Amino acid sequence: MTPLIPKDLPAPFGRYSHGVSVPAGCQFVMTSGQLGVDVNGQCAEDALSQARQCFANCAAILRSAGMTALDVVRINAFVTDRAHMADYMKARDEFCAAVTDLPTSTLVIVSGFTRPEFKVEVEITAARGTG
Repeated sequence: MTPLIPKDLPAPFGRYSHGVSVPAGCQFVMTSGQLGVDVNGQCAEDALSQARQCFANCAAILRSAGMTALDVVRINAFVTDRAHMADYMKARDEFCAAVTDLPTSTLVIVSGFTRPEFKVEVEITAARGTG
């Protein structure tokens, strides 16, 4: 993967790349949107804990394909309030702490999810060379 950060664009607002180029012949993994629900069906009340659980769930899916955060090329996230942005970004930055070639990242504020206690949802696209 090659991060794309053109000099004729402003710097990204956080730890992400404006674009990512993925070479031909890569294996792709795409997660469904993951909510902050653990294996026992429990959901924390606060946005930071939910975001961390979302990323933990995504990491479990990546592991099942032999991938890690180092293979992530795109993160899409959704929060129910601007007040949750900082907590989400903290969890994203923790998830990407060891990543040097940062993925793209989009955050959207939505009116809600399937249950009112959900505050954050995260979906990930990862790619890894097959050679």
